Amino acid sequence: MICFVFGNAFAQSNFNTTNQDTAAAISPARTEPTVSADSAVAANQDKDTDKGKDPAQAKPAKKKRGTWIIAPIPISSPAVGSGLVIGLGYVFKVSEEDNVSPPSTVGLAGAFTNSGTRGGGIGGRLYFSENKYQTSFVAVRGRVNFDFYGIGRIPGRDPIKVPLKMGGTVFFGEFLRNVWKDVFVGPRYQHRSLYARFDGPPTPGGFDIPPIDIQSTTAALGFHIQRDRRDSTFYPTKGSLFDATGDFFDQSLGSKRQYQNYKVGYNGYREVGEKQVFAYRGMVCSANQSVPFYDLCLYGVGSDLRGYTGGEFQNRRMFATQGEYRRELRGRFGMVAFGGIGGVARRWNAFRSDELLPAAGAGLRFKLDKKNNINYRVDFAIGRAGHTLSIGVGEAF
Repeated sequence: MICFVFGNAFAQSNFNTTNQDTAAAISPARTEPTVSADSAVAANQDKDTDKGKDPAQAKPAKKKRGTWIIAPIPISSPAVGSGLVIGLGYVFKVSEEDNVSPPSTVGLAGAFTNSGTRGGGIGGRLYFSENKYQTSFVAVRGRVNFDFYGIGRIPGRDPIKVPLKMGGTVFFGEFLRNVWKDVFVGPRYQHRSLYARFDGPPTPGGFDIPPIDIQSTTAALGFHIQRDRRDSTFYPTKGSLFDATGDFFDQSLGSKRQYQNYKVGYNGYREVGEKQVFAYRGMVCSANQSVPFYDLCLYGVGSDLRGYTGGEFQNRRMFATQGEYRRELRGRFGMVAFGGIGGVARRWNAFRSDELLPAAGAGLRFKLDKKNNINYRVDFAIGRAGHTLSIGVGEAF
């Protein structure tokens, strides 16, 4: 699901709702004082008049369609520098009469850092027709300046980092249909037009950009199989989520390179006490044939694994496992503690125990939206090569 950034606008709308609730609570006290006889007669006449009115003409209170959420998300990373992500998200029901579909989300986001990274995009995930269909889309344009540590870096050895500058446009879309119980299946498409440059002089002995990737286009058709048994898409307390995707980049679609990406993931959620949840996740990734360096299995991005900066470790094969204890505290606050282990390698039979990548950490939560249980999260994690501070909206997985 896309990370939406939220804050002041939501806080303002929540405050207004609280005021309305308070006014409703105190209004009966305002009708108790004694009234005169003339006033009583007038009141009775008004009641008689009201009795003659058509009940269908009475206007029901307008129901709030959705929730606006806005908030800044600070960025601080050795790879991309320090900066800010600012965005706007809207959580709503596509159809107000649909009580089966999960809430849908759409949002805008922009980002900048002191390293020169700039970008903006729009995205969303929509559920409709009583959860018979769901669709996702993302459109992004920007540039990112980051440190790339090459392919096949061995943990424990001194890294050789190369400053890179990448930019361009990205489009992604998919459409899923419910085919049986909680199982969804559907196609997906993505198209990217990218450039890659050295952000300074080349590093001796470091990664060298292949000429084909200096200015590249990649396009793919793929599939997505999902089984979703969660009780919530924002803060699950029970159930599971299984995802399997395959993307096939081919020259017939306009891609310069021909390769495939496969990912399989499983999330589980269990209540272990009052306001306490244990969540766990496992995933594998495989990138085949003539895959470009930016489409390798990247460790430490997305939901896998906090404690590592994207660009530090990547290769053709990857696995990651993690567990997380979540506890709601008083008011809107909560806390988590997590740990996991994984690794990257060129082949499935090339993983070594002394090259695995463990991580552990803890985090705080602040509930932005009580209705949908959407949290603002701050996580600190320590990995084998350093530490990270990650901030976002919604749980890590």
